[in-house]
Amino acid sequence: MNDKDLTWKVTPPFDPREAVRFLTETDPRLGQLIARSIEFEFEMDPLQSPYDALLEAIVYQSISGKAAKVIFERIKALSADGRSPSPEEILRLRRPVLRRAGLSGAKVDAVKDLARKTMEGVVPTLEQAHAMSDRELVEKLISVRGIGAWTVEMFLIFRLGRPDVLPVHDYGVLKGFALTYGKKRIPTPRELTEYGERWRPYRTVASWYMWRAVQLAGKDARKINKNSGKKKIVRKKRGRPASRRKK
Repeated sequence: MNDKDLTWKVTPPFDPREAVRFLTETDPRLGQLIARSIEFEFEMDPLQSPYDALLEAIVYQSISGKAAKVIFERIKALSADGRSPSPEEILRLRRPVLRRAGLSGAKVDAVKDLARKTMEGVVPTLEQAHAMSDRELVEKLISVRGIGAWTVEMFLIFRLGRPDVLPVHDYGVLKGFALTYGKKRIPTPRELTEYGERWRPYRTVASWYMWRAVQLAGKDARKINKNSGKKKIVRKKRGRPASRRKK
């Protein structure tokens, strides 16, 4: 059995049909995106622990998904069972081994701190995580080196299936918002936060459709960037003073 066999399309712990109905009625522009997109769904590994999910998230930080997948496969190959190395295995692995697998020095420090804090009980079990609020999980997990709010938000969405998470610093969500609402530039996190209030209590589903907006746009998504709304300053070249011009 491989990892693909263990990835299941699952029903989240809330009613996605109610979420879609609410968002469509509350925000007609979002409703148009929902109507031309695929049906909302989650894919989760039922055997993935919080530690496993966070280990994978650290590997995927700040690099392309294609490159991260290759590196993560190398990391899994270092374990005894071909899945994510256990905390004990990560701590036993020497830095040069992890570096050769593709992790940066900062990520090596992060995965080792994650392993230590998992063994110390700072990183909760899946059962414990389900019993904690979003805020409690953010406060607890950002104590792990290399884990920030975005990483915890991805964990809340894709591992716990929380319904009301809005990752306002996620570039895909920001770009999807610009595409959906006809903006010429990427919004600021504050602008997205303010607009996203109308999506409560289903901001996770709205965010999921922002990612779909980028997929639907294809190459046109490249037209939206952080600077596209700014006017370019054209500096005119000044000619030489008449008295100094060559004759």
